Amino acid sequence: MLGSKDETAGNQSCQGAVAPDGSLRLRLRLPNGLGGPSKHLVLEGVRFAYGQEAILQALSASRIVTGQTKTEKLVRKREGSAVRYRFIRDRKGWRLFASIEAQPAPLVTRCLAGAVGVDINEDHLAVAETDRFGNLTGIRRIGLNVYGMSEEQAKAIIGDAYKEIARACVDAGKPLVIERLDLRKRRTELEAVDRVRARSLSSFAYAKAIAMLKSASFRAGVEVIEVDPAYTSVIGAVNHARRHGISSHQGAAHAVARRGLGLSERPCVREAVVPTRNGGHITFALPARNRAKHVWSFWAGVQKRLKAAHAAHVRSGGNRKPPAPLPPKARALGATRTLPVKPRHANRRQHCLAGVLDDLPWQWSGCPWF
Repeated sequence: MLGSKDETAGNQSCQGAVAPDGSLRLRLRLPNGLGGPSKHLVLEGVRFAYGQEAILQALSASRIVTGQTKTEKLVRKREGSAVRYRFIRDRKGWRLFASIEAQPAPLVTRCLAGAVGVDINEDHLAVAETDRFGNLTGIRRIGLNVYGMSEEQAKAIIGDAYKEIARACVDAGKPLVIERLDLRKRRTELEAVDRVRARSLSSFAYAKAIAMLKSASFRAGVEVIEVDPAYTSVIGAVNHARRHGISSHQGAAHAVARRGLGLSERPCVREAVVPTRNGGHITFALPARNRAKHVWSFWAGVQKRLKAAHAAHVRSGGNRKPPAPLPPKARALGATRTLPVKPRHANRRQHCLAGVLDDLPWQWSGCPWF
């Protein structure tokens, strides 16, 4: 039953009134085909599990306004909030849903303080916070472990993550910058970085995730700025990842935040060093930039070289994961590690002394004592 703001109680077919005990009294208009003794059905004691206060406020907002037409004739019309009712019958019985127009919360963010960029992925959210000059001030990774969960459980986890981002924007007083929804362009961008994630993106509810993020920001009073997603993943991987010591996804979030502030996207390095998923990196020279063309033409050439570098990295076996670090107990016993490729002085037996590697991150470096 569709509502209208110029009708009594926001609806002509189903009109609600507030009872003395705080519940709703619905007066439902029946069709003539039922042929009953009364044309109306009254439902007493209706309460909603969620949004009861919002419904009561919408019903009390109805008022009569007096206006004047072009012919100088006084007219009286009713203005208020439209209330839409929906009755659904299932195996458990009848259920009632009421919908009203959400009132926007006052904005509490501004671009003069900076921006918060978000890079949405199927398994996590990469968040980067900048100041008003575009300098990186904070990063965050919010996991979305929804594998094997029901649809409602997945919605709850994703909703809590978006509420956390909206709360962070409110605390910082900075708007939220996201990519404008274009699944085809997004998949093209990810092809240059990770083909597996590009294929899995087709099964990820990207549109629903954007809608939930906008809803959480709307309720919190956070301004949402949508930007073009062209080459944000490439810019984040080349310009920001190694420079700030962050992942490629967080670098993409940083690029999104800077684009929301209208800042430059010129290359910051001459030779790109892009981290890979297994902890290594790939290196390639950037193409020459033609300043007569748009900067995106330069990033298009960088994307081609990045894609070729990733393909060569995979063909050379660089996608293999490095061996896991030794546990502390094994290090204390002077255990040795067998490497797939023998380094220099491989005939010598190298021992790890107790406590030597406890304070150092274990990574592939090619040193003989590793």
